[in-house]
Amino acid sequence: MTVDAHQHFWRYEPRDYAWIDERMNVLKRNFLPGDLGPLLRENAVDRTIAVQACQTDAETQWLLQLAAANPFIAGVVGWVDLQADDIEDRLELLAADAKLVGIRHVLQSEPDDAFMLRPEFRRGVAALAAHGLVYDILIYPRHLPIAWDFVGHFATQSFVLDHLAKPEISSRSIDEWARDLRRLAQHPNVWCKVSGLVTEADWQRWTANDLEPYLDVAFECFGAGRLIAGSDWPVCTLAGDYSRTMTVLRDYLERRTPEERDAVLGGNAQRLYKRGFF
Repeated sequence: MTVDAHQHFWRYEPRDYAWIDERMNVLKRNFLPGDLGPLLRENAVDRTIAVQACQTDAETQWLLQLAAANPFIAGVVGWVDLQADDIEDRLELLAADAKLVGIRHVLQSEPDDAFMLRPEFRRGVAALAAHGLVYDILIYPRHLPIAWDFVGHFATQSFVLDHLAKPEISSRSIDEWARDLRRLAQHPNVWCKVSGLVTEADWQRWTANDLEPYLDVAFECFGAGRLIAGSDWPVCTLAGDYSRTMTVLRDYLERRTPEERDAVLGGNAQRLYKRGFF
């Protein structure tokens, strides 16, 4: 089974998706399962994980409704206010839907770089494991040392780092990011999504060679056993269509064993987000 473990849907409203700025005008429309389905068939992708793009309870419920109506959506990484006093009750209600496989908060946009270390936030994250929910970490390279500290508070919680923490590929900055990624990867309960890289490169002129050094570091840090493929559709279309985005990783994996390719392209996603598959 091939799994795209990171894609988005939205019904575009400027207020809800304010992060879509003027450079991203092509994203200022609805993106729905009917748009993605043909792309999955053309690229032999069997299942997806739909990930939140708006921090509202309403979007999480809507994504779960889409998952119920579209079998190719294996699971949803939604949002909930992890700092809420009644977080345990909220999670119990949400987790009653087996399609909910994880939770994400947009840490990269918080004014406080150390937001994830707040006691109230950590208390919410600590409640996820009881429900078998993964926490998706969305950060920039500068947050990696803080994420290392954050993850160290949780022995049994599964984490996945989205987009390799968005390395600055367009400026070819790699050394500090690679050092901090290696340190975070020492936590065995942290996985990593090979996703979102094309939009960190030069949108108009990137090539596979630009991405290769970053993929090399990812494999060095996490090995084939903790890397997970994702397209970041439709955000990826800022820099390349769905097929080109997925083909870059598939071509890179040709140098790996069949077992490693199968793990990155689907097996690992099933192991991590198992609520949605089993």
